[in-house]
Amino acid sequence: MKAIRVAEYGNADNLSYDDIPQPEVGDGQALVKIDIAGVNFIDVYMRNGLYAKSHTYAQKLPMTLGMEGAGILTSFGSIDDNMGASSIKEGDRVAYCTELGSYADYASVAIWKLIPVPDDIPLDIATTLMLQGSTAHYLSNSLFPLKPGQRCLIHAASGGVGQLLVQLAKSRGAEVFASVGSLEKATLAKTNGADHTILYKDEDFAEFILDATDGDGVHVVYDSIGKATINDSLKATRRRGTCVNYGAASGAVEAVSPLDLAEAGSVYFTRPHLADYISTHDERMMRANDLFNLYLSGKLKVTIDRTFTLADSADAHRTIEAGLTKGKLLLTTS
Repeated sequence: MKAIRVAEYGNADNLSYDDIPQPEVGDGQALVKIDIAGVNFIDVYMRNGLYAKSHTYAQKLPMTLGMEGAGILTSFGSIDDNMGASSIKEGDRVAYCTELGSYADYASVAIWKLIPVPDDIPLDIATTLMLQGSTAHYLSNSLFPLKPGQRCLIHAASGGVGQLLVQLAKSRGAEVFASVGSLEKATLAKTNGADHTILYKDEDFAEFILDATDGDGVHVVYDSIGKATINDSLKATRRRGTCVNYGAASGAVEAVSPLDLAEAGSVYFTRPHLADYISTHDERMMRANDLFNLYLSGKLKVTIDRTFTLADSADAHRTIEAGLTKGKLLLTTS
């Protein structure tokens, strides 16, 4: 089968389109014929070595990239009643995330991570709602459950997670400040419901927020940019507010001083992993079903920016790293 492999950490040029054996299916695993794979920043972190020492997202070179996919379940290994397999069978359409290996024709996936895809949801939509959708869901519903009237700052608000997060934050009654990189992206954020848009390259977003809130700041910052924005994100956070660094598009945040958090107003700072918020089959199903229902009811719009062939995965990585996305990037194996 064909797969995108990484033999050494590095830039997008290190991705190779190879022929490898179809994966074997062990106990508690299922073989999925991949139709669609999602492209996410976590794939970049896997490729460039940022997550090389991660225990949560363990890896070993050489590896097949991809942490999100959807397709047809073709076979099972040995299973028991505790694996979450009671609702799926061979031939079903399924989607999943946080299992390495989706940039390929076939992937072996832990059964408990599989989500049955309803007939009225296309596989490209289901894929988008796995990793990016679940991220937006846990950020707004679990890590900091937004309440009506609370204010939030969402960085990269026109990206894959950002667009979904803006909509989910508005559905919970929050006032949304959306940080974006261009006027076109600002219009997109407004379309998704943002109350305020900030061109972070042209204006000081912390100063903008403090001016707009009479010096109070936002209750929570959702920062996926990282190194370039984190200091001002702390400035924009209100006293005893929460600053969430859930990505590193500009580079990893190497350290945040506890004293700096105190001086920022006794701010809470966290760097979460999605895997810890979908750590059981039931929690995955809860988030997926909520997102599916919101999509089917028309309350959640999903924007797919571009679809690349599997062979063009390197171009997809260059696109997401350059900040050129206005929605989800996907790979197709067909």
